[in-house]
Amino acid sequence: MARISPSILSSDFGNLREQIRLIDRAGADGVHIDVMDGHFVPNLTFGPVIVASIRSATRLPFETHLMVESPEKMIRDFAMSGSDLLIVHPEARHDMHSTLELIESLGKKAGVAVNPETPLSAVVPFLEQSEMLLVMTVHPGFGGQKFIRDVLGKMREARNIITENGLHTRISVDGGVTLETGRISVEAGADELVAGTSIFGSRDIGLAISNFKSI
Repeated sequence: MARISPSILSSDFGNLREQIRLIDRAGADGVHIDVMDGHFVPNLTFGPVIVASIRSATRLPFETHLMVESPEKMIRDFAMSGSDLLIVHPEARHDMHSTLELIESLGKKAGVAVNPETPLSAVVPFLEQSEMLLVMTVHPGFGGQKFIRDVLGKMREARNIITENGLHTRISVDGGVTLETGRISVEAGADELVAGTSIFGSRDIGLAISNFKSI
């Protein structure tokens, strides 16, 4: 059974706390928070103040995906705001090893994300330090994009590496995730699905989550 972590990027921001409570009651395994700085990606989204304001709405873990140019400058603020897992990109301008160590020093879990065009080799050296490998199946920056199927090979490669080395890193998939693409991602080795539009754009959010968890 796949874990499901809905991305609040596609939620109703005017009712954000209630939307989070709804996915909690429906059985979601986490809350995925896409942080964008307008530099690493063109969009601009949540800051630490927003994360802190919704923290009391649920006990679900907050997975904060930092699509930012200098993540090391934001780690401490997002950790203090209530993030449980902080995910960073090798494509950003920072020293990955140092950033992951900073996350761990703050008592938080660390994750690494890899863009569709970036080879898996860019993150393999950091998998032992990482709770999660977030495989991007769209180009980061906007919700509602189409799933890039060529990335399935990267998931299979990642699964083999994790298994062969006895690592506990879970593979999460983010971008264009529907029931169909979620199913083939799990078949390729994914443990967790990040879905935004497919959940928050559904007429019945609870049913949408239930359907994902049955994959």
